[in-house]
Formats: sequence, structure tokens, C-alpha cells
Amino acid sequence: MGRIAYVNGRFVPHAQATVHIEDRGYQLADAVYEVWSLFDGKMADAEGHFTRLERSLSELRIAMPMSRRALTLVLREAIRRNRVREGLLYLQVSRGVAPRDHAFPGDEVRPSVVITAKSLDRAAVEAKAARGVAVVTAPENRWGRCDIKTVGLLPNVLAKQKAKEAGAAEAWFVDELGFVTEGSSSNAWIVDADGRLRTRDTNANILRGVTRRTLMDVIAREGLAVDERPFTPAEAVAAREAFVTGAGTLVLPVVAVDGKPIGNGAPGPLAMRLRRLYIDEARAGAV
Repeated sequence: MGRIAYVNGRFVPHAQATVHIEDRGYQLADAVYEVWSLFDGKMADAEGHFTRLERSLSELRIAMPMSRRALTLVLREAIRRNRVREGLLYLQVSRGVAPRDHAFPGDEVRPSVVITAKSLDRAAVEAKAARGVAVVTAPENRWGRCDIKTVGLLPNVLAKQKAKEAGAAEAWFVDELGFVTEGSSSNAWIVDADGRLRTRDTNANILRGVTRRTLMDVIAREGLAVDERPFTPAEAVAAREAFVTGAGTLVLPVVAVDGKPIGNGAPGPLAMRLRRLYIDEARAGAV
């Protein structure tokens, strides 16, 4: 059985899934998205993702396409039809289809909804975490509302491509003051030279990571503290450990920045411990 996509009220074969050429998400990046990790066929951090989705839609003045309850049923059906146990679930909501114009269309235009799901090889993912990944840095050149999870990701795409060409897995944006903001698809963390966990405050121009938020709760229960303060690439290189968080990466150790090793160049013990704790939390709370 092939993959199945949901497009505007219909489940269709993935290869045949299409949107109208005048969908505003396609033409104007006038759309938002969310990605859930799937454990045992269930959505991890579901409440956090729904809350962020509703906030992103509200900030762009796009109507919620259906009630949260109805959307949950559709998302679960997409998981079931794709027979995904371990993987990722993607949701995109655009303002809808209308003749191309920068200004909003009338209220008669309904939001467009696309949902896909795919399986992941958890063994391969865990092997990657055990090795750790490298990151490169890139100038922060994104718009001033990165707190909204929009599909306008061209700077992120270019940064990720830079990382790929350098043999790295992620790129960290660096602002005009020389501080790391976040990754192209993740939040950035270090365990600094003094042993403190540090990550940027979400009041800055970064995404309010849902995985980040859950990990904060895990860290607090472990009796650890987090210093929500920015760090420079040089501080990252001098740190004991580093890692990134996100639905696609979970908690993923970083072992080098711009070709310079962090610590002994291997995943740090705290990062690996937090990864295990986060996964346990995510599995237990998945719905």
C-alpha cells in the first residue's frame, strides 16, 4: 500500500495529491505548518503543537479550518491510513485559493488543508544520535516574525543546503551581534564551559519550539536549571556539549561547529541523557 495524503477533505494517493495553482500557500507562502513526531502511531507533544498552530493562524488572521476535535480525527486517520507507527506527521494550512493578489481575499475563501505522514527508521535515527552531528553557521537573514511557523522558509532552505554541502546536518543562524539565534529547523543548545544549560530566550526572534518546551519540563523535573541566554559560536566551540531540539531531531547531540570539535568531538553525556528522558516523556504523553 502506498502513501496517502489528505487534501481539502479527501484522502488521495500521495502521488496524485495536488493543490490549485492559485493556492496562496503555493504562490505567496501565505500558510503555516506543524510537524508532530509519531511514537507507536500516536502524536507526541500534541497539545503544544495544536496551541502553536492556533497561534500562528491567529497571527496571520487565517481561520482555523475546522475544530481542534475534528482536526485531531483527520490527523489520526492520516496516521492510520499510512500505517505509520514511528515517524512524522505534517500539516499545512494556507489562506486558501483566490486570484493572485497580495491583499487578503474575501471571507468566502476557505483555508486549504494538506496532511501527510511518513515512517522513520528509528534504529537509523538512534545511530545518528549516537554519532552526533556537525553544524555550520550562517548570517541571520530571516524576517522579523520567526515566532510564526510559516512556510516561508527560503532562508532556512539556503542555510540547510550550506550545511549539506559542508557535510553537516544543520545550520545555526547568527545575528548581527554575533549570537546564535536558532537552527534552520531546530532550536540550539549548549552545556557551557561552566556546565550550565543554555538556549536562547523565545522572546527573541526565534520559533517557540514545542520539543524545546517539553524538554524544559523534563529538565526542571531532573532538578537542572536552564539559562535562557544567547551564546556565540565561539562559546559553543568552547562548551562541554551542544545539541539541537525539534520534532524531526528530538534531542540531537552536536559535536562540531564550523569544523571545530566541541569537547572531545563525541556526543556529551548530558545530551544523550536528555534525549532518552525526552523520548520517554514523548512516548508516554503521545495521543
